[in-house]
Amino acid sequence: MRVLVAGASGMIGTALCRRLTETGHSVLRLVRHDPRSDTEFTWLPAARIIDFTLMERVDAVVNLSGASLSHLPWTRRYKKQILESRVHATQTLADAMRMASRAPDVFISGSAVGYYGDRPGQRLTEASAKGDGFLPDVVDVWEAAARLAPERTRVVTVRSGVVVGRGGAMKPLLPLARLGLAGPIGTGGQHWPWISLHDEVAAIIHLLGSGLDGPVNLVGPKPITADGFLRVLAAEVHRPYGIPLPERVIDVTLRDAGHELLLSSQKVVPEKLLGDGFVFADATAHDAIARLVARPPR
Repeated sequence: MRVLVAGASGMIGTALCRRLTETGHSVLRLVRHDPRSDTEFTWLPAARIIDFTLMERVDAVVNLSGASLSHLPWTRRYKKQILESRVHATQTLADAMRMASRAPDVFISGSAVGYYGDRPGQRLTEASAKGDGFLPDVVDVWEAAARLAPERTRVVTVRSGVVVGRGGAMKPLLPLARLGLAGPIGTGGQHWPWISLHDEVAAIIHLLGSGLDGPVNLVGPKPITADGFLRVLAAEVHRPYGIPLPERVIDVTLRDAGHELLLSSQKVVPEKLLGDGFVFADATAHDAIARLVARPPR
């Protein structure tokens, strides 16, 4: 396939482009700087500027654009950037597909398990209702923008959990664990949906050739609590575990970001992926963390 990737320079995008190339696909990248090769093409999503004829030359589009959620604090200005960076990029791609004489066959657009909000004790599938809060509202608008793609284009919105790779949420957590500073966050009983970077990329490639559409949860098949996850992380780097981070401190220092990223409980399961025959290489959080710790970044 010829695949156009937006957000190709991020952790997931870099790994995805490498794996696509290794498996024989052709990759074109949308960039915000002057092109440095014949596979790079400049776009300015905030200004809705893109060469729509690119859509006539590719079979699929993967959209991974968006301001990082792990950038703290979430000021009012940065929350606006979180929303607009996602919606503007997604709308720009969907608009370009509609303008093209032949739209791509599939549009895989980033999304997040933040859609579900804080739902302690509930088993959450793709059929579960939207939750309450800033992130659920962001994801709702973000996914609606993806659905503006032409009718002939199969649209998949991938609701990713915490991606266990060298970046993203693991960028602060891994060094803390290596310093022996990992411990319960809040009660520690909240469920953290997770997926290894390896399986995140494999799942996206699987979806390129699948018949699935609509929201798809990209999370590992074995749910785990924050306490369980961080205990495994500390054990894998051979450091003690136990220094707590009280919920009150999180609320005071991080406010919305702390509650929605660290304290929300989301027992999300990959029902559609499993039903579609996808096989996880890292079936447990222990597998994912062991892969992260054992292998140097490529």
